[in-house]
Amino acid sequence: MADLQDRLARIQAKITALKEKDPDLNLFGSESHTYKLNEPLSNQTLTTFENEHQITLPQDYRAFLEQIGNGGMGPYYGLETLTDGLCSSLDYKDEKYGVQTLSEPFPHTDDWNAPGYKEGMSDEDYDAWQELCFQDKEVFGLLRIANFGCGVSINLVVNGPSYGEIWVDDRNNDNGVYPDFYFGNEERLGFLEWYELWLDKSIEEFEKA
Repeated sequence: MADLQDRLARIQAKITALKEKDPDLNLFGSESHTYKLNEPLSNQTLTTFENEHQITLPQDYRAFLEQIGNGGMGPYYGLETLTDGLCSSLDYKDEKYGVQTLSEPFPHTDDWNAPGYKEGMSDEDYDAWQELCFQDKEVFGLLRIANFGCGVSINLVVNGPSYGEIWVDDRNNDNGVYPDFYFGNEERLGFLEWYELWLDKSIEEFEKA
């Protein structure tokens, strides 16, 4: 627990440092989140969410929500709130697009895409292939945490064998789902590792300028 508190304190200091380095909101996505974090959530609110969805949030993510903020400043266009993380689409946060099922496990441990894709396939075959891609069961257990843009979401696995890892849902671009290596990391990342790596890379960007 001490290590977790040390990491949260370090992250809080880096949040302040990054804000100070970018008063003009030049960092990609900063005009969207403006370096603001929403109010943290209470332990009771988090427990109610967990009970409702029959999950236990990863400890590092839960601590962030409770001690730092419930969405706002973060990678790409910012962190989603916990409840917005339930939206099937972050581009269209509307109930008609459905909500994520967290109570069932995310089935994947390695890159996945629906089988059968072929260059030059007919529209009919492509539509059938896309139906396979977009079966709800392929993204059970994924909580949406950030909108990458272009229909791509960044997600935290909250149920299943890849529990606690950050994964990309890139099915809108026919690329399936896969662990997040966008920050140049060679290892799979948990939430705080991912968030702190973003802070480090963003701070470095300004120090190099």
